[in-house]
Amino acid sequence: MKFISGLIDNLLYIFARMNVDVNIIQDENSDEAYERKTFTVDKGQEPMRIDKWIQNHIEGATRNKIQQGIDAGFLTVNGKIVKSNYRIKPGDDIVLMTFINPDYTILKAEPVPLNIVYEDEDVLVINKQANMVVHPGVGNFSGTLLNGVFYHLLQQNPEISEDTLPRFGLVHRIDKNTTGLIVLAKNAMAAASLSKQFFHHTVQRKYVAVVWGDVEEDKGTINAHIARHQQYRKMFAAYPDGETGKHAITHYSVLERMNYVTVVECVLETGRTHQIRVHMKHIGHTLFNDWEYGGEKILKGTIYTKYKQFVENCFELCPRCALHARTLGFEHPRTGETILFESEIPDDMRLMIEKWRNYVGNNQMDEE
Repeated sequence: MKFISGLIDNLLYIFARMNVDVNIIQDENSDEAYERKTFTVDKGQEPMRIDKWIQNHIEGATRNKIQQGIDAGFLTVNGKIVKSNYRIKPGDDIVLMTFINPDYTILKAEPVPLNIVYEDEDVLVINKQANMVVHPGVGNFSGTLLNGVFYHLLQQNPEISEDTLPRFGLVHRIDKNTTGLIVLAKNAMAAASLSKQFFHHTVQRKYVAVVWGDVEEDKGTINAHIARHQQYRKMFAAYPDGETGKHAITHYSVLERMNYVTVVECVLETGRTHQIRVHMKHIGHTLFNDWEYGGEKILKGTIYTKYKQFVENCFELCPRCALHARTLGFEHPRTGETILFESEIPDDMRLMIEKWRNYVGNNQMDEE
């Protein structure tokens, strides 16, 4: 299956150069490792087999490789997977799903320790630790989860490369300091299946977070678009008017209240970069110790010496954004069976929560 990486790049290239009316939609603010591009064929296009149409615009491409790419499900026409003999027509909407590599680098295999919780011939589920970047990028060229995955897969198949498995099956991402479950594909069939499931929001994802403040409602839904912050480009912001950014929905429920902080469960209906962090800040409940969004300061409670020292001790126990990807469920690409994984809250978050719980229980939260 060496066709996929080059084929996808070439598809983007030819669509960009073709004399067609092109409407491109990109999920650039997404934690899924793919993007969706749509193209509307111009009215002047004559009917033609889609594999031949593509071949005519890719220098050196073979019909066989193109057909394999279409069969893998990375291309749809009018919302349906088509066969290679499909004849394109004026007005056809062509959708291409392609892996996102915003900071593409040559990936090197490294023996990075991985906490593998499940593996078969198609998928790999890993419980990611804190302070681990998922894939290489600017400032993080080694020691990433993907470096370790490449090394791990090489032990099983010395012939594996990004030609045979683009970006080594990465289909979604979680932040560097977010812990928890992430799934990767081990072949093209699984990559296509998982990417579609993420795109259609059928993957079950539940997170546990500790946020500042006493969340008023036991349950709620946050519906606000997300886009890059207009002033600080490394951050994102919520835009509830819906005119800026990408559609984003987070459902939350309270798990435990501890006066000045609350433990919540967040269920993602969409998957935007920093979605939970941005959405919870938007409703006034910034994640605990989230330094990018101001959660590393005391946001609730009177800053007297004893309380300040207590909070600083909590920051030391959990020196990161208090967010954990606890639940991950998806349809197995080969069997169609729904499989579900749970990950225990890691020690840093657990100990910090216990410290808050004990503090509240000892009635030490009253202001002095």
